[in-house]
Amino acid sequence: MIPPPTSANNVQPVVVNSGPAGNYANGIFTSVTVCVPSTSNCQTIDSILVDTGSYGLRLLSSAGGGALTLSLPPQTSNGNSIGECAGFVSAFTWGPIKTADITISGEHAGNVPIQVVDPTFSTVPQPCKNGGVPENDTLQTLGANGILGIGPFVQDCGSPCTLTGMSNPNWYYSCAGSSCQVIPMPLAQQVQNPVPFFATDNNGVIVELPAVSTPVPSLSGSLVFGIGTQSNNALGGASIFPLDASGNFSTSYKGQTYPAFVDSGSNAYFFLDSTTTGIPTCASNSGFYCPALPATLSATTSSGSVSETINFNVSDANTLFSNSANAVFSTLGGPNSGMFDWGLPFFYGRNVYTAIESKSTPGGVGPYWAY
Repeated sequence: MIPPPTSANNVQPVVVNSGPAGNYANGIFTSVTVCVPSTSNCQTIDSILVDTGSYGLRLLSSAGGGALTLSLPPQTSNGNSIGECAGFVSAFTWGPIKTADITISGEHAGNVPIQVVDPTFSTVPQPCKNGGVPENDTLQTLGANGILGIGPFVQDCGSPCTLTGMSNPNWYYSCAGSSCQVIPMPLAQQVQNPVPFFATDNNGVIVELPAVSTPVPSLSGSLVFGIGTQSNNALGGASIFPLDASGNFSTSYKGQTYPAFVDSGSNAYFFLDSTTTGIPTCASNSGFYCPALPATLSATTSSGSVSETINFNVSDANTLFSNSANAVFSTLGGPNSGMFDWGLPFFYGRNVYTAIESKSTPGGVGPYWAY
């Protein structure tokens, strides 16, 4: 697998390193240019986390220690600012919804709703705090200047956030001063994955990273836009795994089948628990596995009639982290009870394709992952 030349108009360089705060393990970052819509008033921001497991651009404001200083037009409802509590597996981000033109490499998306992550924006609503995960609204907690969500769906919340009453998952709020109330949010006004809004190369993305066998400080690769739209983004012999409505496919391990997803924004293989795997977690950091000896494992990913066996290794996280100069770890793993999260170590040495919902590709209509 040879990454395409980085001069191509649909190719954006990416790097895996410790991030702008120096505290990230297995973080894959790139730069994004945002502009006030339909103007030349723009800012290029680097160290944006590339995340195939979420949807939409989120930029950390300078109030949170991030790089964004550009004044972007806000979204409003009846004169009130729109805020969002965006939920992730291990955290949430809070801040206003604004509108920007987005440029990445030679690709452009105009007038796209994004989230500005800002700890000074209004008061975090109680439903947001009740989610049981911490607020990641500063450079030290987010570990990045923002998140570029380029997963297989278009909106960050989708149909549930258009509902009223108890069925609404409490992501979007109308905020007057420090008071914020949950509101239904139309699909077009939700934070959007920018890729479907490119003029071309808009049906998916490819993350291309070389193989790595030992911990190293950094690793360079490419983010390629489009699937089968140019000579440098063909599917080739990649296996295609269609996704269900939740964005999952299946992974079988030791005779049991579990829901699974592929996520460049997760910094480890996060799967099952110590009871199931027999691998102990770290005494000082229960979020990672610490086997006494490196564990050699095998699991099978599948969707419909397509399956592929994945052989992978998990090492003692404390040992991996012992050299603070290193940030790239191909054998980092941790627990995720009842599921498989194929995080960034899965991407090393693979071209991983993410096809976007309802978009046609040579491998069929998205959403799917392929590798």
